[in-house]
Amino acid sequence: MARLVAFVALCLLFASLAAATTPFLVKGKCYCDTCRCGFETEATKYLAGSKVKIECRHRVTNEITYTIGGVTNSQGEYNILVDRDCGDDVCDVVLVESSDKRCGKPNGGRDRARVILTSNNGMTSYVRYANNMGFLSDEPLSACTQILQQYQLTEDQY
Repeated sequence: MARLVAFVALCLLFASLAAATTPFLVKGKCYCDTCRCGFETEATKYLAGSKVKIECRHRVTNEITYTIGGVTNSQGEYNILVDRDCGDDVCDVVLVESSDKRCGKPNGGRDRARVILTSNNGMTSYVRYANNMGFLSDEPLSACTQILQQYQLTEDQY
């Protein structure tokens, strides 16, 4: 019986150590809001080479406890490996810099995305998906008027 208890305790110890050192992979996209409408459309341009960062803050003191940067690939996607469990910290992916100077202003409300970076929450996957984040174009494209008309609903449609 003592051997069984020791074996179970040892298994639990190894499982907790493995969970504590398992990294998280945070995935998301950055885009240029070419119509300046606050959301993605068919005219949205995904930005290669834009900079983002993950920033975690202590839930009570709001002090930064962890930060790591990333860069988007040719499809505007980023994959950031977080090498630790951030427990009760509040973590966000944040826009840092656009690769397109004509689309450089972060879109308020779409300039950060909350991610949960702990394994102590019932999630079984270590991949975390962040909402897409966007920068605003300096000038809307000329085709945007037609594109945005597609999104207008009349009273009969809703």
